[in-house]
Amino acid sequence: MKPDASIRMISGNSNRSFGEAMARRISVYKGEPVRLADARVERFNDGEIFVEVYDNVRNEEVFIIQSTSKPANDNLMELLIMTDALRRASAKRITAVMPYFGYARQDRKTSARTPISAKLTANLMVEAGIDRVLTMDLHAGQIQGFFDIPVDNLYAAPVFALDVKHQFKDLDDVIIVSPDVGGVARARELAKRIGVGLAIVDKRRGRPGEIESMTVIGDVKGKKCIVVDDIVDTAGTLCKAAELLKDEGATEVHAYISHGVLSGPAIERITNSVMKSLVVTDSIEATDAVKAADNIRIVSVAPMFAQAMLNVAAGNSVSSLFDEAMLGPIYEAFYRFD
Repeated sequence: MKPDASIRMISGNSNRSFGEAMARRISVYKGEPVRLADARVERFNDGEIFVEVYDNVRNEEVFIIQSTSKPANDNLMELLIMTDALRRASAKRITAVMPYFGYARQDRKTSARTPISAKLTANLMVEAGIDRVLTMDLHAGQIQGFFDIPVDNLYAAPVFALDVKHQFKDLDDVIIVSPDVGGVARARELAKRIGVGLAIVDKRRGRPGEIESMTVIGDVKGKKCIVVDDIVDTAGTLCKAAELLKDEGATEVHAYISHGVLSGPAIERITNSVMKSLVVTDSIEATDAVKAADNIRIVSVAPMFAQAMLNVAAGNSVSSLFDEAMLGPIYEAFYRFD
């Protein structure tokens, strides 16, 4: 990598702490202070968003850090308006760094006369002037094809693998569990990385939004179960799956979820559930309630994103970060193995 690769970072309001964590990581790498660009991102009294960038970005490589999490519409508009401001300020290339890509669950028509909002979001971003997207664990891989620009989709699995190996010293009694058939590939990937078995929770729905029955496929008796998924929203299904696994003889139930949306009654449900721990990344800004929950822990993916940004700016491979062997040195301050 070119150590002098020039980048400029600007953060929206959705997850500013994530942007600051990335800046600190890049500062360590470069051996000099790296800060977020000086800018004003605020709202008028009627809710209109206004952006003013104070730093000169002419012919600069600019990265906008902005998850389109709750409030999704406000944060998406912030991203689009920041892009327009930077484009009019003659930025050379604009990359949207979106640890969490909102609207990803609307990736196809589920019934007649329904939208494909993920595609509409992609169109809006491209039209605004974004040249590249850097995101993590898209809900559906085909969303990358919705863009007519390069999209780098990072994975939390290598970071989760490092964390699991650190937290569970003996992996002989650990098993990975997919909470539904659709998430098997994701769960299998983590199971393969840490060298353990795989089980599946098969859900049958009576009608939309209502689970009629759940069945465990695989033997979880006497095992420490780790449920793996990309999004936890209201946590209803996750908590029911945890109860089922305990009923089937699991000694402990943990969960590793990439994006902690955690809306509505989620925190209360998780706090009162049989789950021993829920691990989420910092792709979405943690609320005070999330930070205060005894059985919720946050693992940072900011170091991985910072390295990905440096690779993009220098024209180097991003896929190299799919391997925990490459991420190990980046996370050496977090995980030290005997």
